[in-house]
Amino acid sequence: IFHLFLHTRKKMELLLLLIIFQCTINSVKTHNVSKPNIILLMADDLGIGDLGCYGNRTLRTPNIDRLAEEGVTLTQHIAASPLCTPSRAAFLTGRYPIRSGMAAFSRVGVFLFSASSGGLPSEEITFSKLLKQKGYATALIGKWHLGMSCESSNDFCHHPHSHGFDYFYGLPVTNLRDCKPGQGSVFLKGVQKALVIPIQIIGIALVSLSIVQYIGLLKVPFQALGYFFLIITISLVVLIFFFYHFRHLNCFLMRDHQIIQQPLSYENLTQRLTKEAMQFIGRNTDAPFLLVLSYLHVHTALYASENFKGKSKHGLYGDAVEEMDWSVGQVLDVLEKHNLGDKTLVYFTSDQGAHVEEISSAGEVHGGYNGVYKGGKSTNWEGGIRVPGLLRWPGVVQAGAYIDEPTSNMDIFPTIVKLADAQLPSDRIIDGHDLLPLLQGKVTRSKHEFLFHYCNAYLNAVRWHPGNSESVWKVVFFTPNFSPEDSNGCYDSHVCFCHGGFITQHDPPLLFDLSRDPEEKVPLTPETESRFYEILRVVHQAVDNHTRSLHAVPNQLSWDNLLWKPWLQLCCSSLFQSCYCDYESGGSPLEVHSG
Repeated sequence: IFHLFLHTRKKMELLLLLIIFQCTINSVKTHNVSKPNIILLMADDLGIGDLGCYGNRTLRTPNIDRLAEEGVTLTQHIAASPLCTPSRAAFLTGRYPIRSGMAAFSRVGVFLFSASSGGLPSEEITFSKLLKQKGYATALIGKWHLGMSCESSNDFCHHPHSHGFDYFYGLPVTNLRDCKPGQGSVFLKGVQKALVIPIQIIGIALVSLSIVQYIGLLKVPFQALGYFFLIITISLVVLIFFFYHFRHLNCFLMRDHQIIQQPLSYENLTQRLTKEAMQFIGRNTDAPFLLVLSYLHVHTALYASENFKGKSKHGLYGDAVEEMDWSVGQVLDVLEKHNLGDKTLVYFTSDQGAHVEEISSAGEVHGGYNGVYKGGKSTNWEGGIRVPGLLRWPGVVQAGAYIDEPTSNMDIFPTIVKLADAQLPSDRIIDGHDLLPLLQGKVTRSKHEFLFHYCNAYLNAVRWHPGNSESVWKVVFFTPNFSPEDSNGCYDSHVCFCHGGFITQHDPPLLFDLSRDPEEKVPLTPETESRFYEILRVVHQAVDNHTRSLHAVPNQLSWDNLLWKPWLQLCCSSLFQSCYCDYESGGSPLEVHSG
């Protein structure tokens, strides 16, 4: 009996040890999948065909390719908009930009000036706000492009700090050709076109007034003419001043609320952004952090440091891609240095497809490669919205897996909010879906039955992936008028536009099956697709349901919100001193001045 008791006791002790061990393992698993560090890497205007992991054989991107080898490659990852500002708004909020007022009804669909009053509304809930509430250290390094101030130059109502980021180091607007001397201008041709007719009208009106005044048919008070001349003169002076000083007024580097370099210097810029990212990681090794590293590469003006200039097979564009890849490698290395690799979800993407119309004044191609996909930035052809989507998290996410299901950059919001143990907002529609079950192989189908593709504020196309089919139907309501007609973009206007004479409406809409025709070469017809009208009926019903879910909100990209407002201008000296300073090379940054 005694021996039996000892034997039973040993069995019980062994069983207890096994239970404790299993609980420990489960605890570790739970810990690993709960509150990881989050690093979100976003390129600007990068083509899906520019990366080795998506088939490029001439550009060297070993570090980005490493993310694919050690994680999941999304092959049908879709940007919520083919333009920077609305795409980034959707990324941060998990919502179509039309819901937040970040989609334009006018031609201009992005912010161009630092002293515009529009921006991501404070009522919007970003993933950075929710993660900050859960104890995450949060930082945005690089490009912002979602507004700065509302009514005064120091209210910073749209600043990254107002949207949940503890730390900001980067550009408040975007990188433009006008920011780099010798790289041309994105405004000059448009301004010239816009001013020719008004100047002609004013000239004709003045000559006509002078004639009727001279022959006595009409008496125009000289005081009224004087005021008219004064208004015209002041307007021209302000316009000339603004565009002459565009670089100083709009292309500057900030740390938090302080301007530290005005105008921006491109010298070792990627190295500086990378260093800031690495230092942020180093400061937060003992607590969860969220880092959004938003590269200026490869939006024009293109640039590369001396270590990369002239080293690629694709000119300055290729140099910029390879320099960005180096930066990604530095971030991955610092994670390994601090043993944070297994505790960190890393995501890499681009805000939209490559800008195919980007050609330098010397004829060098400055836009990227969208692979087999048609069109590019500013269009909802696949080349404009199908972007890289790479996610790595060793031990949690499948390694070396490919997922061809439709996913969206809006999916990052619910994915990381859930990982941070935060609650999704219940007072608004979140259009993104949690990616983790798909990434772990627990499910094989995307939750996106429908995706709605907007060109600014205009519904351009709808993607439908039926649950009982491998087909991915794409219904296109209008298409941009490419110029030249047989080209792959709108080269005459530099970007494609979304309404009026710039588009062709289709009735019935164009229909493609992307699973069979990803290049969108041959629209289906009732003769070639027996379910043609049934597919259109289902999509129109989905559009009706979606449209009913939209609510009127202030338009953040109205002309009033887009225009330059001198009283919102940030200056580290004063307008009369040409807004010049450089505290990156030494010295202490000063508080910014209003214009």
